[in-house]
Amino acid sequence: MHVQIVLFDGFDPLDAIAPYEVLYAGGSASGGAVTVELVSAEGPREVVSGTGGLVLRATGALDLERADMLVVPGASGRVGEPGEVPDEGVSAGEASAGEWKQDEFIPVLLGRTLTTGLPALLKQAMEDPGITVATVCGGSLVLAMAGLLEGRHATTHHLGLDMLDATGAHAVRARVVDDGDLITGAGVTSGLDLGLYLLEREVGPRIAHTVEELFAHERRGTVWRPRGPAPTAL
Repeated sequence: MHVQIVLFDGFDPLDAIAPYEVLYAGGSASGGAVTVELVSAEGPREVVSGTGGLVLRATGALDLERADMLVVPGASGRVGEPGEVPDEGVSAGEASAGEWKQDEFIPVLLGRTLTTGLPALLKQAMEDPGITVATVCGGSLVLAMAGLLEGRHATTHHLGLDMLDATGAHAVRARVVDDGDLITGAGVTSGLDLGLYLLEREVGPRIAHTVEELFAHERRGTVWRPRGPAPTAL
């Protein structure tokens, strides 16, 4: 299984690095059954995160011919106060040139991805039965804002659940939500849980358990899936 973690300007570093490390360790523990790389829609480049100007390098291009799974992180920036109007700030092009404005609003950073080539590639991936799309935190909002999650079950950071629901998705308050070829994680550190669940689902529980022990991190909560009887009110 080849996993591509998709970077975009303003991404949250932990959203990307947590699943990267878990999946990389899973590949080592499974004799290479999992491979993982950092990519961008534009190809190899330095990608500026939304956290203190931290830069990660995308070593390749998002390639739907190679990828079995995509992982889309969220953004890091200002949450803002109720009624506060986001400032569009600088463009993604200026950010790539090293002039990234820090402390931008997260919705602005996520929305800016819609002006890039990423949404079209994500749409193709969502329509390809051979590709699974996973997200961490606000990564599900990138898909939702592109109109790709209508009618799907998904989660995101708890502060974004109402926004997710407003796009036509079925927002679920859970740590990890498995909706078949769409798997979403909640708040930032859920990238660890998401990565471990992906290993369990795709490679097996023994590999996932080995990595869980290595990282000294136990997955929290029940992975929500649209199965079984609907619960009654408690």
